[in-house]
Amino acid sequence: MSRMDFKTQIAADLLTWYRKYKRDLPWRQTDDPYRILLSEFMLQQTQVDTVIPYYHRFLDRFPTVYDLANASQDDVLKAWEGLGYYARARNLHKAAHSIATDFGGTVPDTYDELKSLPGFGPYTTAAVLSIAYDRDHAVLDGNVIRVVTRLFDIGDDVTQTRVKNQLWNLAQALLPKGEAGTYNQAIMELGAMVCTTKNPACDQCPVQKYCAAYRAGDPQRLPVKAKKKPRPHHTLCAGIVWHNGRVLITQRPQNGLLGGLWEFPAGTQRDGESLQDTCVRGIREIAGIDVEINDRYRTVKHAFTHFSITLHTFQCHYVKGRARPLLCDNLAWVLRADFDAYAFSRTSRKLIEYLQQDEPDLFAFEHNLREVP
Repeated sequence: MSRMDFKTQIAADLLTWYRKYKRDLPWRQTDDPYRILLSEFMLQQTQVDTVIPYYHRFLDRFPTVYDLANASQDDVLKAWEGLGYYARARNLHKAAHSIATDFGGTVPDTYDELKSLPGFGPYTTAAVLSIAYDRDHAVLDGNVIRVVTRLFDIGDDVTQTRVKNQLWNLAQALLPKGEAGTYNQAIMELGAMVCTTKNPACDQCPVQKYCAAYRAGDPQRLPVKAKKKPRPHHTLCAGIVWHNGRVLITQRPQNGLLGGLWEFPAGTQRDGESLQDTCVRGIREIAGIDVEINDRYRTVKHAFTHFSITLHTFQCHYVKGRARPLLCDNLAWVLRADFDAYAFSRTSRKLIEYLQQDEPDLFAFEHNLREVP
């Protein structure tokens, strides 16, 4: 069998398998480019089962690209709340605005135009063009990298640019012209369901007979990635600041981690600084007010992609100063009943759940604060 025949047969066998065994996912039941675009944004670094309910709720709230473009960022972040990687939501919102204003509400169908939109890197651009418009662009995500490295027994570090370019070329060479959308979904499905990171189901693989890593006897060793550096850890201290029965919340700067989300004001602990001093300093630097700590509250831990945190929280009451956004984009004094109107970071949302559970005790706490002269 010639090399060309070999690649053609891989695609043919993979398409046959996919049509028989593919999962029934909601974004596979539409040819609307907007809905396909939305699914691709949501699926970045997020499991399918997690995405499905968000996908339905988001479309209920923003059924068209115009609905999304005309929404406020706060509304978009609220609909995205809990899905993580919030830069995706901000970029999706910006892209929708550009599609509505610059492209007449139609998702662009050319590579250069689509890639010019916020949030569109090589993968998302190729995925939307191929799935929505059947343009002949191969995708290269984690699932495809795994399948291709095993098919061709590529043992080099896949994080290197040279190797990634090699994988792009191989993925493009495997792509059957005119069937790019179905094929790209098929190879990603194979990586998700059969050619998995651990314990790949090689006996169920439709392209097992072409797989060089399978013949070598150890497909699980691929792909090879550079060893990850130790993940830094940070200690943060946040204040639940009460004043006249309301709680202070602050909005994170737009350009940065969790941009645009709301949280309880916090500081990062410095060397030699107590947790309480970190909390008081952080609130003063962010919102310009002085507080007094009343009591230790809860501790929440969270792992981000590149670092982890431990967040210590304290019940505080306002002492003096004019609250103003210094190291935040906005702030508000809100009733506990108002929390659901804001999009919070996951750690702050966890604290809100605790606050709601502790409601009777907190009512007494608020009452006592108002009695203080």
